[in-house]
Amino acid sequence: MADQHVDLVVLGGGSGGYAASLRAAELGKSVVLIEKDKVGGTCLHRGCIPTKALLHAGEVADSAREASQFGVNATLNGIDIPAVQAYKTGVVDRLYKGLQGLIKSRKITIVEGEGRLSGPKTVTVGGDTYTGTNVVLATGSYARSLPGLEIDGTRVLTSDQALNLDRVPASAIILGGGVIGCEFASVWKSFGSTVTIVEAFDHLVPTEDEANSKLLERAFRKRGIAYKLGARYERLEYTDSGVRIYLSNGETVEGEILLVAVGRGPVSAGLGFEENGVTTDRGFVVVDEYCRTSVPGIYAVGDLIPTLQLAHVGFAEGILVAEQIGGLKVAPIDYAGVPRITYSDPEVASVGLTEAAAVARLGADKITTLTYDLGGNGKSQILKTQGAVKLVAEKDGPVLGVHMVGARVGELIAEAQLIYNWEALPGEVAELIHPHPTQSEALGEAHLALAGKPLHVHS
Repeated sequence: MADQHVDLVVLGGGSGGYAASLRAAELGKSVVLIEKDKVGGTCLHRGCIPTKALLHAGEVADSAREASQFGVNATLNGIDIPAVQAYKTGVVDRLYKGLQGLIKSRKITIVEGEGRLSGPKTVTVGGDTYTGTNVVLATGSYARSLPGLEIDGTRVLTSDQALNLDRVPASAIILGGGVIGCEFASVWKSFGSTVTIVEAFDHLVPTEDEANSKLLERAFRKRGIAYKLGARYERLEYTDSGVRIYLSNGETVEGEILLVAVGRGPVSAGLGFEENGVTTDRGFVVVDEYCRTSVPGIYAVGDLIPTLQLAHVGFAEGILVAEQIGGLKVAPIDYAGVPRITYSDPEVASVGLTEAAAVARLGADKITTLTYDLGGNGKSQILKTQGAVKLVAEKDGPVLGVHMVGARVGELIAEAQLIYNWEALPGEVAELIHPHPTQSEALGEAHLALAGKPLHVHS
């Protein structure tokens, strides 16, 4: 039985945990990183990276299918799922190998096994204990289901299982119209499936600005992706060919498979958190704006805490904690200023406040908005994509939110993040020269118009 003492013990090797480990080691701290599966966590192995690989494969399939509209003679002969899976796995494996090398280069000790908080500053793995001057809890999240809805892994799937499906389903029901549900709907439609999304709220991607939701719904209708909004799941039954679900509005939906995409819950049960004084709420670890828990010297980051469940948020929280431990001055994260992207076709990207949130904060008379249609953007026309850039701003004040829909708009959100976080005025952004022809011009054109000097905008 070993008992090791270090500066920092990190429980969980996902985005938040490994970011905290890397930055702490960079600052000269001795670090033990404990992970029961593979470093990289959900994002690398079961989330961000593999889903985006599938989405890109779907984009390639659509490009082949629609090539004639660009004057290119091409045909789509089908989807080779084993080859798609090999491509996806190759991407993940290369990134995993690189991450392992990076961790090794920082001289971080990796402990493989399931850890449990066994004391205020101690984590036990098997018969070994690891005590840190500080501890970071980063145990991540799991795919939720609904009460009474059993995941069987064959006909009723979580996103984890859907990623490794060995076939293209003839038809799929997706329970949940958030980010995960819309991304899988996009993938499977591109692969040739019939897809129906069931969403309990009144819009797809319901946390987005309503304008973004409506644009995505319009695009999905055009693609032939069906959806039922404001309809709650009631029960499921198996059929000869798949499943049938019953909805609160009296309708039924049938499909070969059902993907349950109703969100992710924190992995915290049975890990000794509450027994050692760490306060939780509905399973989430409660932290302050500096990711400090109720126990001095214990921090929590990533999906384990009730902040945005995004890998880049985990990275930022991990760095924030490591720099505190390293004695550096840090600033709390403004979570409204974090970029948010749904990588469907078309993409949905946003940063800052929605119009509704801005009105609630400042009042309707203090808010102005402007929408720039991508129909006026040359590169968007070349790509044959539709959508818009919507700006939300304080009257005679800074930009409060940027909301975009269209192919590849996720690549524009970094500039939008700077606009929001630096509290830029529309006139200040209008002074910047955006290269032509690019989609980035759409951001520039929108700010030109909001500043009162529109160029390619009909007044």
